[in-house]
Amino acid sequence: MKNFNLDEKSVSVIRGLIMDGTRKANSGHPGGAMSSTDFAYILFREFLKYNPEDPGWFDRDRFILSAGHETMLLYSLLVLQGYLPAEQLQQFRQYGSLTPGHPERGLTPGVEATTGPLGQGIGQGVGMAVAEAMLAAHLGSDIVDHYTYVLAGDGDLQEPVALGSAAIAGHLGLNKLILYYDRNAVQISGPTERADNTNFEELFKSFGWHVIRINGHNYGEIRKAIILAKENKNQPTFIIGKTTMARGSATLEGSPATHGSPFSPEEIIRSKIHLGLPPDQFFYLPDGIIHYFRERFGDLTKAVTEWNNNLKNKLSKDKSFSNLWDKATNGDVGNIVMPGFELDKPVATRAASGKVLESLVGQVPFLAGGSADLEPSNATAAFAKKAEDFTKTNRKGRNLAFGVREFPMGAVLNGMALHGSMIPFGATFLVFSDYEKPAIRMSALQKLKVLHVFTHDSFYVGEDGPTHQPIEHLAALRIIPGLLVFRPADATETVQAIKIALNEKERPSALALTRQGVPVIDRSVFPSAKGVEKGAYILYGDENETPDIILIATGSEVHLALDTAKLLAGHKVRVVSMPSQELFEEQSAAYQNKVLPPKVKKRVTIEAGTTFGWEKYAGQEGMVYGLDHYGASAPAEVLKEVFGFTPEKLVRKIKDRFGLA
Repeated sequence: MKNFNLDEKSVSVIRGLIMDGTRKANSGHPGGAMSSTDFAYILFREFLKYNPEDPGWFDRDRFILSAGHETMLLYSLLVLQGYLPAEQLQQFRQYGSLTPGHPERGLTPGVEATTGPLGQGIGQGVGMAVAEAMLAAHLGSDIVDHYTYVLAGDGDLQEPVALGSAAIAGHLGLNKLILYYDRNAVQISGPTERADNTNFEELFKSFGWHVIRINGHNYGEIRKAIILAKENKNQPTFIIGKTTMARGSATLEGSPATHGSPFSPEEIIRSKIHLGLPPDQFFYLPDGIIHYFRERFGDLTKAVTEWNNNLKNKLSKDKSFSNLWDKATNGDVGNIVMPGFELDKPVATRAASGKVLESLVGQVPFLAGGSADLEPSNATAAFAKKAEDFTKTNRKGRNLAFGVREFPMGAVLNGMALHGSMIPFGATFLVFSDYEKPAIRMSALQKLKVLHVFTHDSFYVGEDGPTHQPIEHLAALRIIPGLLVFRPADATETVQAIKIALNEKERPSALALTRQGVPVIDRSVFPSAKGVEKGAYILYGDENETPDIILIATGSEVHLALDTAKLLAGHKVRVVSMPSQELFEEQSAAYQNKVLPPKVKKRVTIEAGTTFGWEKYAGQEGMVYGLDHYGASAPAEVLKEVFGFTPEKLVRKIKDRFGLA
């Protein structure tokens, strides 16, 4: 039931909460939150599908506040939904509260995604819409049938990641994605016209979106726009809401000063009077407003019950569906069969990864992803062919053609993982991890199982030259908290690394893979590659004997270490393969000391990249062997000689460093 007076009062109450919350915290962004209130309120009260008793209900609509600085608006709505205790509004931005400065997934019930870095919320919304469409095709539209709503501001659309993601959404015809643009035309530094004059209406039309312009403060226009958006079965919808910054304030409407600063106590009193609120009451939230907001709860609960009953019935009658549902919801890939590799044929680890991904198409039905226009180079082409492209007309396809859009790809992958039931992966060259890194950081921050596949992992890229030869990139990935980084030595270690990544529950993984072929290590001679699970393991040398020298290597340099060990005749040499520093750091001190005995000071770390970070394993008396300069354009075999990555040159360096005969 609609009641204009109660709607208007409800919106005023929310604006009062926004003012009080930011004022009490002496920190926050009231202006944009107040300009977006009308749309968000109508959406949540009248249209959003959710379970009042369970914020994690499977078929709920997803809402992402891409303009994460407007977070007091979202928290106020979560209180009205009953997901968040009202007293948490008074703890806004305080340590240990459920109301941090920007929304954090996994902390606050009802928050679907961590947002704040502008633009990424739009990309994550695209990923959620991809997941919804893909899951509906596989599980049935009677089980998966919901919308993804994103609220964005001017700053979001100035970030290129948002526009790259929007281009993907339009191309794919994601009709259940509705993006609301709160166009208050103000940002922190002043009016947006100082920095931007993009015609977003025409731009989004060119992307293939359905575009609607409205007065973002007019309830009737808001309702009509949402209805029209839901009626469009072929396109995502972009609603441009013309609004006023700090709407409802007494004297500060349209002021850039309200973007990132709380109102003064005097302005709050005047604004409350202007809005018809009691000026002497803080965090004013009358029961009548709560009851009015929740009038739809009976219908929502009924819809949830009907859905649950349908699911139960379908599970009992359809074994094929039941198996799929189990795989979609239990988060476990189960027992998977991996490909084997012949010992006498060198295999690039990128090729090994490609064969693994291809083999998983039929075994892991909700593994989906693609490459940033590098399918042949990333060795994802076989997966693409077998899984088929996800398109407007083939929603069952599980390969995504991202185009040359590394950062949007990463944001979309995060959205797919956030939606749930999907295991997303994306591939590009390691050197372009720089383009994707903000999204990788958000993978880790949100504890998402996402596989970031990087190939062409060193100067062995060769003729493409220094622009394409990663040097500092592995170190940059390793310093991201919560990210597992693997650099496997051969095809067998690659298989193990992917197995580990697939079985992670709350951690993304990055794989750094070779362009060039590397020998498959004979596991009848050397230990099992299951040591990958421990991050590092003894590959060569007697584990019960204290070595004179330890060579620690990753990736293709493990083979260099093995060849070098053979040239150090007369010395007890141990070779340690360290595919994952992060996993090794999680092992017991006893295991770490067994692999790297503290009393052995003659240690050499070997990796074809920056030496940064390896000092920890080499020790003060050890030697760090790497590349602290950019590469060059030449055949890989030439660069190997020039940069000293041959057994003969490395042996000379080791002997000189430690004074060996």
